[in-house]
Amino acid sequence: MKPLRIGMVGYGGIGRVHAMAYRSLLFHYGLPADRVQVVGVATTRKDSAQKAAAEIGCEFYTDDVRALLDRADIDVIDCCTPNKSHEAILVAAAQAGKHLYCEKPLSMGMADGARIVSAVREAGVQAQMTFNFRFLPAIQRAKQLMESGFVGRVFSFRGRYYRASYIDPNKPISWRQQKSESGGGALVDIGSHVLDLLYFLMGDVGSVQATLDTLIKERPAAAGSSEMVPVDVDDIALMHVRMADNTLGLVEVSRMGTGTTNQLMIEIYGDKGALRFNAEDPSWLEVYDVRESATPSGGMRGFHRVETVQRYDGAKVPDWSHAPDFVRSHAECQYQFLKALSEGRAPSPSVSDGLHIQAVMEASVRSSERGGWVSVKEVLSEVS
Repeated sequence: MKPLRIGMVGYGGIGRVHAMAYRSLLFHYGLPADRVQVVGVATTRKDSAQKAAAEIGCEFYTDDVRALLDRADIDVIDCCTPNKSHEAILVAAAQAGKHLYCEKPLSMGMADGARIVSAVREAGVQAQMTFNFRFLPAIQRAKQLMESGFVGRVFSFRGRYYRASYIDPNKPISWRQQKSESGGGALVDIGSHVLDLLYFLMGDVGSVQATLDTLIKERPAAAGSSEMVPVDVDDIALMHVRMADNTLGLVEVSRMGTGTTNQLMIEIYGDKGALRFNAEDPSWLEVYDVRESATPSGGMRGFHRVETVQRYDGAKVPDWSHAPDFVRSHAECQYQFLKALSEGRAPSPSVSDGLHIQAVMEASVRSSERGGWVSVKEVLSEVS
């Protein structure tokens, strides 16, 4: 891999994860320290930028994104900011000739997302979304099985992402619960991940029928404050989803899933087999083979756990037998992006993929507001 130098914009919780992953991937693949380097960081305040630079181990820090984009020693801009600022940062970075690595979701809405996609195309730079769950070995194995026809004709599917992030009504409001800052609630925040996995495994989404609801309608402005602020985004989204090939399934998303921690699940049922995955048990993919069970005595009927653990091609450490974790999935997502840049290939998932997921979420919002099914193509056609 040729040396690639990164400038980070934003350094909250996910920014730290990205920085940690960049550092770790050098060890995962036995790469020299100069192959992947974070050389600068920009945040909204000079003091937080200075602290971030000290943690990352880079010399340059700034509260002016333009100063980061103007540096000739930066090849890639990694955008880890709140959703509201994605479009301005990514368009400016593309126009500055930088490759882009963007946290999900792509943007606040379709118009912003389309401008990002156009800017990338016009500048001739490469861009990738951070849909890191794609890069768990169990999901990669599921993709192989889907492409090989293991499942056969898909009858139905289910995607579910539940967290208990906001069950406490006294938890202060955050930017993630204000539409002007986030563009949406649970659907945008965690639903984008489960929608991307279904898209990755099964192809384009055709249409949706959705109900979005806000369960706690106001929250304290700050810890201990008596001032209450309205919550104007969804806490839960329940969706019927029809894929472009007409396959019907269900998607459930909630940040009010009492008792759950980070419960991301995928189930796909077909005429020849079935697949199940639970991110809380990431070392395994569950598979069911109809042919194996079609014997008079039942044979080996039932779901079987396929050992996927940490089987990353070319990885040197940790040993493949160890369970993968969240940061490792980010490191692999970054590695495949940087490897594609080094080899002159288009990376995946692209910002166009991110725009498709944005359209699915927009269709879901429209469906909830007006009732009935909404076509994803209808939404995409408005920005094409």
